[in-house]
Amino acid sequence: MATLRLGDTAPDFEQASTEGTIRFHDWLGDHWGVLFSHPADFTPVCTTELGTTAKLKDDFARRNTKVIALSVDPVESHQRWISDINDTQNTEVNFPIIADADRKVSELYDLIHPQASTTATVRSVFVIDPNKKIRLTITYPASTGRNFDEILRVIDSLQLTDHRSVATPANWKDGDDVVIVPSLQDPEVLKQKFPQGWEAVRPYLRYTSLPRRTGE
Repeated sequence: MATLRLGDTAPDFEQASTEGTIRFHDWLGDHWGVLFSHPADFTPVCTTELGTTAKLKDDFARRNTKVIALSVDPVESHQRWISDINDTQNTEVNFPIIADADRKVSELYDLIHPQASTTATVRSVFVIDPNKKIRLTITYPASTGRNFDEILRVIDSLQLTDHRSVATPANWKDGDDVVIVPSLQDPEVLKQKFPQGWEAVRPYLRYTSLPRRTGE
């Protein structure tokens, strides 16, 4: 099974979910997407993760991003689990959960790792852009809940750097200074792109400021 890498096209699929049958690329449309997998329903860490995701609905919407979860259990089990998530996490699940009982999607996305389990999926995250390209992959150990602040931070960085000649430094958050890419050297182009100016700490390390993007 080929491993999916950054820049690969996210595999399309048609599969049942808690919101009906989903054809993934059509469902995604011109949005960014977050696809994240769970080993099974009624697991404690994943229950907190789905509850957190539901609470972040507006944060994802501001970023033109749809979220979709996956577990190998059937739709009926997902629906019962959603009731528990809503009750224990004080929220309302507002995104689909794929019912991958035949593991079709799990195979496409290499989510079955035999050293972890031959039947349950690992806990992976894929950030996918509107061109259906994979832009981020993270696989977490079963004992560690996902950091959704980090997932939002990466989406902010990807959306910013796709359209500006900048990259984001360590621990960057929306509104912090960014760095100008080293390949940009023409002084006139620099002035045009960054009329606010920049600070050259080294010839290859140039900081500049940009407005916040998410309206928070």
